[in-house]
Formats: sequence, C-alpha cells, structure tokens
Amino acid sequence: MKTLNTLVTVLALVAAAAAPAAAQYAAPKMNQSPSGAAGAAVGEKYHIQVSGDLWKPTVHGVIASSQFGLAGTEISFEDDLKFEPVRFKEVAFELRVTKRNKFYAQYTPITYTSAPNTTLGRSIVFNGQTYAVNVPIEATYDWKVWRLGYEIDVVSMSRGFVGLMFEAKMTDFGASIISPAVDEPQFTRAKGPLPALGLIARAYPLPNLSLTGQITGIKVPDISPDYQGSYADWNVYGTYNINNFIGVQGGWRRLTTNVVIKKDSGNTEFKGIWFGAVVRY
Repeated sequence: MKTLNTLVTVLALVAAAAAPAAAQYAAPKMNQSPSGAAGAAVGEKYHIQVSGDLWKPTVHGVIASSQFGLAGTEISFEDDLKFEPVRFKEVAFELRVTKRNKFYAQYTPITYTSAPNTTLGRSIVFNGQTYAVNVPIEATYDWKVWRLGYEIDVVSMSRGFVGLMFEAKMTDFGASIISPAVDEPQFTRAKGPLPALGLIARAYPLPNLSLTGQITGIKVPDISPDYQGSYADWNVYGTYNINNFIGVQGGWRRLTTNVVIKKDSGNTEFKGIWFGAVVRY
C-alpha cells in the first residue's frame, strides 16, 4: 500500500507539472514544425509509435500445482528453484488516431531457468509428484503477457496530458520440473484474461524531455474459488526525444500478478529499472 500511495503521488505531481510546463512554453498547433516557432512538444507529433525495452527485474514468485488429489506445495522461485534475475526484451505498439485517442498493444515474455546443479532444500509436491529433499532438478518458468488497450486523454495540453486507460490483459504462465527421481518431466500451464483500468499522466519539464507515470490494475471479484486473479502495473519513466521520430527511455516498473485457475496458481512480482528506445511516424 505504501508503494501504491507513493506512485499515486508521483502521478499527481506529473499531472500538476503539466500545467506550469504548458505555461512556460507557447501553446503549439499540432501541424507546426517544432523548430523555431511554437509547436507540439518534441515527440508528441505522431500517428504510429513502436518501442522496445530491456528489463532485468528482481525475481519473486510462488507457484503451486495440484493433481491426483495431492495438494501442490507453494514453491518459491528464489528459495526452491534458485531462479536468478535475467534480462528480458519487451515490445509495444501505439496507434494515435486523434490527439486525445490512442490504441496500444504490449507484449512481455519472461523465462526463468534454475541455476545449474540445483538441488531441493526440502520435499515438495508438484503436479501430483513428490520430490524429496536433496533431489537434483531442472526447473523452468515462462510467463507471457499481452496487453491490449485504449487511452483517452481527458486533459490535453501542449506540454502534457492526463488520461484514462482501459485494457485487457492475457496472462499465460507455465512451469516444469525435470528430475532423475521422477520418471517423466512434470509441467503445468494456465492462462486467462483480465480487464483493467488505469491512469496515465505526462509532463514536459524541458522541450525534449518528458516524465510519465502510469498505473493500471484490476482485481477479479471472488465469485468462484477456482477462478481468481488480480494484477497491478506501476511504471514511472522519462523519455528524451532526440527529434519527433526517435527517443530514448528509462524508468522503473513493478508488475504483480496473482492467478488461480482451478488446480494451478501463480503469484509473481517483477520490479526494477528498464531502458529502451522509441520510434515514431
């Protein structure tokens, strides 16, 4: 809750900064050139935007898979499977149909593999199979997220905006454990969609530099114990626009997902600094 309150405060500050930033620079027209005369903030004149990021978040997660009447153990990524932070790639696409209306898509694939010569420090049950203490294992976890959404900027100024986000998020996660102590590799996979609502705010403290904060998330109502889910995505970042077509980015992101689908569950948290680039047309 403390982190959420902090990020909400950041969003409020970014939104508040948009007003003085707008007053500091002459209000532009969208069809004017940014050179010399007043124009839209550098990086805000585009119809299509594509970005790519490199992210090496800290890893924290717990998975469980029940089968054959055996309750699955809550298996820790760090303590049991010895997963270590890995650098991942992420890609996003945005279509700006009008100044205030945008459609966006984002794909985030994450894969973890246990460290070499990993042995279990305790006995666990996974997918109906029991793995004894000190048994060697090879474990993998892959987590893929697709985000499709729509953004409407309810406040739009020459040097910033505040918008609402409406999106659908498809989470697909799978885990496997291979061990000589068990005849066959054991694996589980689950996926499900989650809707989400969010808030985004951007301000330009400098003509070529923007600061952006966004929060999206949802919690599925507890209608059935077999289908539960929630997620939250906090992202605060800066973009330096070399010109209207190219920019570099960097920020901090925290992404949490909790999913229960019948006999499988996953509870993950990824957070850390990321860097990327953006291309616009």
